[in-house]
Amino acid sequence: MFRFEFISVRLMLLGMSIAVGAAVAEPAKAFDINAGVTKESGPFDLFKFGFKAYKNGQKEEAVEAYKYAAEKGHTGSRWALANMYADGDGVAQNDFEAFKIYSEIAQQGVEPGSEDTGFFINALLALANYYKHGIPGSPVKIDLNQARQLYFQVASTFGVAEAQFQLAQMMLAGEGGAPNVLQAKKWLNQARKSGHPGAMSVFGNILFQEGQSIRGLAFMTAALDKCASKDCPWMEDLQEQAFSLASENDRRVAVSMAHQLDVAGNE
Repeated sequence: MFRFEFISVRLMLLGMSIAVGAAVAEPAKAFDINAGVTKESGPFDLFKFGFKAYKNGQKEEAVEAYKYAAEKGHTGSRWALANMYADGDGVAQNDFEAFKIYSEIAQQGVEPGSEDTGFFINALLALANYYKHGIPGSPVKIDLNQARQLYFQVASTFGVAEAQFQLAQMMLAGEGGAPNVLQAKKWLNQARKSGHPGAMSVFGNILFQEGQSIRGLAFMTAALDKCASKDCPWMEDLQEQAFSLASENDRRVAVSMAHQLDVAGNE
């Protein structure tokens, strides 16, 4: 399963992980009484042990520790375990098992300002992706309406650029509801202001199609400097198609304007 990479949440979780790593100075040992951590230990101690074991490549021990901590309600352990199942990392790949754990995190909810906010957001995005594509051979079928609702929740409540981008894409395609270009442009504009390259590219393409050739082409061109390798091909296609249709003067002005856009995509 593809797990979304969005900077704000990843930085939050990375910061937490660094803090945990600093708190555990000793190398991870086998998961037994000699390690000072057992299944009866507190959830945070189990999580710290699991994290250190994972970092040391002892993924079976990490899974065991995360499972015990998750049973005791530790959200970070649930999240880590779900990711391992989703990626087949240290365990057999199992999207349905990951889906069930992400669902537990989502159902648990989160208090405003909680340190678990990043895990909650990531779980909602993972669930949205599962509902958008379904999980073959499982009870989880494609539910575009549910996917769109989850993206809307994350986009509106937490302002996550990836959710805003995915929501806009569904609105443009009429997935999970009626097409709504105006609302899609609003979400794309917000996401591209947060520096989301895909949103900047699609936003620019819409502007180009609406007749704002220079501005639209400038955004599509600027987005190419920020795209991830997996997204560059389709973004390059959009930009090249527009470039071939634009006049020589519009191309020149657009390229100049693209260089003037700041890192967040603002003019």
